[in-house]
Amino acid sequence: MSPRHAPTGHATRGTTGTNRLRRVDRWIARHPVLRRSPDPLVVDLGFGASAVTALELEARLAAVRDDVEVLGLEIDPDRVAHADRQLELVRDGRTPFSPDARVSFARGGFEVPVASGRRPAVIRVMNVLRQYDESEVAAAWASMAARLAPGGLLVEGTCDEIGRICTWIALDDDAAPRSLTVSLRLAAASTDPEWRPSIAAERLPKALIHRNVPGEPVHAFLSALDGEWVRQAAVAPFGPVHRWKRTLTEMAAAGWPLQESSRWRLGEVTVPWRSVAPTT
Repeated sequence: MSPRHAPTGHATRGTTGTNRLRRVDRWIARHPVLRRSPDPLVVDLGFGASAVTALELEARLAAVRDDVEVLGLEIDPDRVAHADRQLELVRDGRTPFSPDARVSFARGGFEVPVASGRRPAVIRVMNVLRQYDESEVAAAWASMAARLAPGGLLVEGTCDEIGRICTWIALDDDAAPRSLTVSLRLAAASTDPEWRPSIAAERLPKALIHRNVPGEPVHAFLSALDGEWVRQAAVAPFGPVHRWKRTLTEMAAAGWPLQESSRWRLGEVTVPWRSVAPTT
């Protein structure tokens, strides 16, 4: 690729791991944008040092759309070459993934190059913008969203190294943020009496991670989660899932516009962007 067509962005650390992105993958799998798209092309942008995240994404989405295609993009050409070698093993039937998995890899960044002018229905970019400056986020969002199909979905977020703490922002094809989702492994609360939902603060997307301070809406949201979690300590013997659902039920009763209540049992909570958007 010539300098004139160099990918937009810079190489990240590339840290990845098996099952790390399972929470966000399963959220995308049930999203109406994927299910209704006439061309279910999904981009895994910044897949990292291994092909595994793109392969896992395809396997999870194929359960609901057997015609889904996943394109993994990376700025580092060595990572693309390594992913292609891993894909050869998949094609040979030497991995747990389907040899027919509709997965490919290419070099690219926030400009999201796709052959034949196709536009992705979904772009998932995890643990990438966390390594950029906050001032660079809006431009990256705009660049990626401009490549989406009409009505498409951009999912940008962060998780910990083993995927037990995960947060993401959903944006539309105008790069307008629509919601924030927090997804937590609630079982951790069973062994740690000091566990609090605000553990998610350390893994907030770049647009919010520096805003977790008094006076900012995201701080108010996480503080409310913690406060209600503590107040629900009496139901802890019934398990952390029950306690979490009670926590969210009471928050909703207090006026928080929580969404997707059917997913609360998974340790998730989604709020409209307006509830957590930075004040400036």
